[in-house]
Amino acid sequence: MFCYLLFISGAEIIVILLIILLLFGADKIPGIAKNLGKGINEVKRATDDIKREMDNYTDDIKKDFTDIKDEVDKTKDDLNRKDF
Repeated sequence: MFCYLLFISGAEIIVILLIILLLFGADKIPGIAKNLGKGINEVKRATDDIKREMDNYTDDIKKDFTDIKDEVDKTKDDLNRKDF
């Protein structure tokens, strides 16, 4: 899917991989891949932390608005019951 977004064909990917192999050598590629994987996991973890913080923050706000709505509904019902 990633290749589809960049409009890269299979042959172009092979050429890019060969260039990477020539530049870095076969012994350094696993280390590069390992560090890249660690970086991706760190980004995912940070994203999850941000989502969790936002959810916690919005839950508090939603609860406050629900409490306000309940009070408004109660007041409205009280006003409808009274005869003017």
